[in-house]
Amino acid sequence: MTPATDRIATLDAVRGVAVMGILLLNIVSFALPAYAYVDPTFAGGAAGANWWTWAIVFVLADGKMRALFTMLFGASTVLVAERALAGGENAARVHYARMASLFAIGLVHAYLIWAGDILTLYAVCGALVFALWRWPPRLLAGVAGALLLWQLATGVIGYVDTRRFEAAATAPDAGAALRIRWADYRAALLPPVQPAAEDIATYRGSWREIAIARAHEAFQLETQVMPLMLPETVALMLLGMALFRTGFFSGGWERRAYWRVAIGGYALTIPGYIALTVWLTRAHFDPIVMILSEPLHLVLLRPWMAMAHAAIVILCVTSGRARWLTARIAAVGRMAFSNYLGTSILCTLIFYGYGLGWYGRLERWQLYAVVMLVWAAMLLWSRPWLERFAYEPAEWLWRSIARGRVQTMRRDD
Repeated sequence: MTPATDRIATLDAVRGVAVMGILLLNIVSFALPAYAYVDPTFAGGAAGANWWTWAIVFVLADGKMRALFTMLFGASTVLVAERALAGGENAARVHYARMASLFAIGLVHAYLIWAGDILTLYAVCGALVFALWRWPPRLLAGVAGALLLWQLATGVIGYVDTRRFEAAATAPDAGAALRIRWADYRAALLPPVQPAAEDIATYRGSWREIAIARAHEAFQLETQVMPLMLPETVALMLLGMALFRTGFFSGGWERRAYWRVAIGGYALTIPGYIALTVWLTRAHFDPIVMILSEPLHLVLLRPWMAMAHAAIVILCVTSGRARWLTARIAAVGRMAFSNYLGTSILCTLIFYGYGLGWYGRLERWQLYAVVMLVWAAMLLWSRPWLERFAYEPAEWLWRSIARGRVQTMRRDD
């Protein structure tokens, strides 16, 4: 956080949209067995209104909001470093203290509140990308592009190799040993998840039962899933640094340039996402198909739609219209850390057994009524809080830990 007079309204508004948009995806992991996030047929319904809900969210938000939030993390890395230097501080010391304390807060979040924490991954990647924060935009974007293309290449190679293995193992003359190896390999493509009914029973249970399951899930995510996300996350942070340096997030581009990003981004990505939606549905969310579909939209589609979303938000803010709304959204962005953690606390109390126990009780489409209520809470509480206090609660805690002293919460004016 920085003083209110130093805020960048467009950056805050984009961050506000991102933190609100992330809930469109996270709500599924709060309310349903985790694998329903990947495969809607696993739980929550995948026909009729439920399919349309999945499809719309997949096309417009899946991965895009996290990509946007990750880019903004990279942008903030540059911003904090520049302001530390301007204030006569050691930028590296400030940054690494922030990443260490963020990692600690992330562990508490993952093991005591919700296993799907992203803060620990951001802390690790933030520590890595800081070494490059002074690089010029073209070089940052070049490294980001290379990392994304590497992920695309490995995905394509993995898909081709898997299909060759499948063809050999299912051929009429395939030996028994090869068929067994193929069956074992295919089974390993699915994560080790509980059957949906067992998962639902666990998360409707007691605090102790949920704590054990949450710790197991958090450890699995941090040791098996997040390492695979490192290249993508680093790449998007570097891209965010590059975009910030060019003035993209601060509204420094000409309006026609933002319109080109928005229109071009949607024209490029929406048809591609519709094609992926049809392919995944017809393949019944086959994990072999996902070997290729994930890197396709990770590299060829996701970053461009995220930038298109950002461009639309920036155009809205800089137009001066609907200021009552854009100001509220910007306040949500300034309170992003508290809104992210607060959403986890609120949603787990709604869905877990030690709260209302709604876990697994709502169909997929019904979850978005809860999303709307949480969004309303974010929009209502963020601005009044910032009018009274210098920092949001989570940022105050983060800053106090990183600085090694309790920060003043009340505003001076």
